[in-house]
Amino acid sequence: MTVGRVTETLAERRASGRPVIEARGLGLTFQTADGPVHALKDVDLSISAGDFVSFIGPSGCGKTTFLRIAADLETPTSGTISVNGMTPAEAREARAYGYVFQAAGLFPWRTIGGNVSLPLEVMGYPQAERRERVARVLDLVELAGFEKKYPWQLSGGMQQRASIARALSFDAELLLMDEPFGALDEIVRDRLNEELLKLWDRTGKTIAFVTHSIPEAVYLSTRIVVMSPRPGRVTDIIESPLPRERPLHIRESRDFLDIAARVRDGLRAGVGDVV
Repeated sequence: MTVGRVTETLAERRASGRPVIEARGLGLTFQTADGPVHALKDVDLSISAGDFVSFIGPSGCGKTTFLRIAADLETPTSGTISVNGMTPAEAREARAYGYVFQAAGLFPWRTIGGNVSLPLEVMGYPQAERRERVARVLDLVELAGFEKKYPWQLSGGMQQRASIARALSFDAELLLMDEPFGALDEIVRDRLNEELLKLWDRTGKTIAFVTHSIPEAVYLSTRIVVMSPRPGRVTDIIESPLPRERPLHIRESRDFLDIAARVRDGLRAGVGDVV
């Protein structure tokens, strides 16, 4: 894939405005021995091509559940959801998304290159193409030269970057990220936030990102989805006015602080609604 093609695809995706994820009346209730648990209720949400959408809310509000439904890891009990115009099951079979979990989930007996190559091996890519793709995505996440290292030889932040590279290896348009930086210290987290924004801008991926951090959500996103405690509902969707170029010091700007205050108010209001 040439740089020119990436740029063209990026422009086309963002100009199209077509929905990559479309949820209508989405709900999920788990049946347990202690009675039903309402994880999600009446969620209406559209995520367009090229969006970076963060989900924020208290623990148990359904942020991760939404991503898992989109990834066909959970089945909704009400409403509908589509991924690139397909059902989640069809999208999974079409490899329409990459998923980055909270933990890097790298196999310790495989090298970094071997871990990144794993989905390509499962999909039956020829060896030469696997090598090319692994080299390209490791370069994207600034891990070129580390393909022969093992996970235990890398820092936590580097391992998570390898996990992102693995999700990018088969070039899915959609990236689902479930609080990937939550376990990292603040300095490493800031660095990876900067790198993720650059990666998003270079690749044109659509990203759905779960976080518990208000500054992280505001810094990364084109839109922020604020969710209430269980049953998880969307209480606010905030469009970010921040420019695409976002140095870390933008977090001291008035616009940034105003968005953060609105997110915080939305979280408090959601708690009040439940109480």
